[in-house]
Amino acid sequence: MQSDIYSVTRLNTEIKGMLESNPAFRNVFVQGEISNYKAHPSGHHYMTLKDDGAAINAVLFRSDAARLRFRPENGMKVIARGRVSSFPKSGQVQLYLADMMPDGAGALHLAFEQLKQRLQAEGLFSQSHKRVLPRMPETIALITSPTGAAVHDMLHILARRWPLARVQIYPALVQGADAPADLRRALRLANTHGQAEVIVIGRGGGSLEDLWAFNDEGLARDIYASRIPVVSAVGHEPDVTISDFVADLRAPTPSGAAELITPDGTEVRAFLLQSDAVLGGGLTRAIERSRKRFDGMQERLALRTPLHAIADKHMLLAHQVERLLLRSPQYAIARKRERLSMLAERLHKLSLEQIENRRSRLAHGMTALDALSPLKVLTRGYAVASNEEGMAVRDSAALHIGDRLQVRFAQGEALCRVEETREDQWQKK
Repeated sequence: MQSDIYSVTRLNTEIKGMLESNPAFRNVFVQGEISNYKAHPSGHHYMTLKDDGAAINAVLFRSDAARLRFRPENGMKVIARGRVSSFPKSGQVQLYLADMMPDGAGALHLAFEQLKQRLQAEGLFSQSHKRVLPRMPETIALITSPTGAAVHDMLHILARRWPLARVQIYPALVQGADAPADLRRALRLANTHGQAEVIVIGRGGGSLEDLWAFNDEGLARDIYASRIPVVSAVGHEPDVTISDFVADLRAPTPSGAAELITPDGTEVRAFLLQSDAVLGGGLTRAIERSRKRFDGMQERLALRTPLHAIADKHMLLAHQVERLLLRSPQYAIARKRERLSMLAERLHKLSLEQIENRRSRLAHGMTALDALSPLKVLTRGYAVASNEEGMAVRDSAALHIGDRLQVRFAQGEALCRVEETREDQWQKK
């Protein structure tokens, strides 16, 4: 009996089918070293995975490569996950990868170091680019979560240390996949308004994954290009992000940032009072010295030329004496003393008016901020539900039975699990 004769196409196609029908090959993990790596302009990544005894070709398509948190390199040891199949046209067996991670090092740490080295080589961390912050800022912009503890800590410290400053809050997501784009939007908006003299961008502490939005390359380049000086205040003292390196100043915490960008109002007031006392004392001594000199000159003038005798001889001489007295140092000092007193009074009045205006603006801003605060709504009995990613839940249709929710009240919060979802009855009608 004559055996069935396969065409090459048929043979390769059946080989492909056999490989893909094997359950063990549909989701296989392979450990190996990358070689012949090539990133194609289309976004696909081609490479060979090898060990001491063999090698196999692999491809990572653009959609899957976009999720990588590190840049593959030749010689890098990785653990890759994918499916085994073949390319019928050439009959070549290869791996179609879904993702991979470095073998022996976390992908996030590797991605961080690679981006850090690349941006440093481009000069984004250069000290020559960093700007000096204003000593007494009149307007401060805060880019952070409007409901986090960080913004409340910064507002409290700013109000205590430097109540003359006007604070602008640009709300932004600080965690999750959408956070980098939202932070960049807020930073561009603050630069567009152009009112702030310094920008603080950051959030409270968390894990490396929680803080990852501040390691975004696009955000780093926007911070570098900002026309307004930027202070990075991310996490706690040991936490370091790419934003810290590229910002004009790195603060150990958000609270530390509020202290670094403002002077202590109590110390400034004490300095002004001391300066006023020193200036006043110096002016008093100068006037006293001038008065003594004038008295001495007047006495010598009286001894040399008796004024009453001159007046008896001729009225014209008396008029000349009067003009002489008007030009005397005592008369000039008296006029300057009067003008100095008037200027001092005007300066004091203007200082009081300016302080009162700034205090009024600060009180108005704090009132408006408090009225807009989401926490204000919570005090009226409402609550905010967030999913496990920290995103607010606005529609029950987005929930599933068993989902975990974090419910924030005016005082405290609770962790809940969804048992049932319902639609609004009025919407059905």
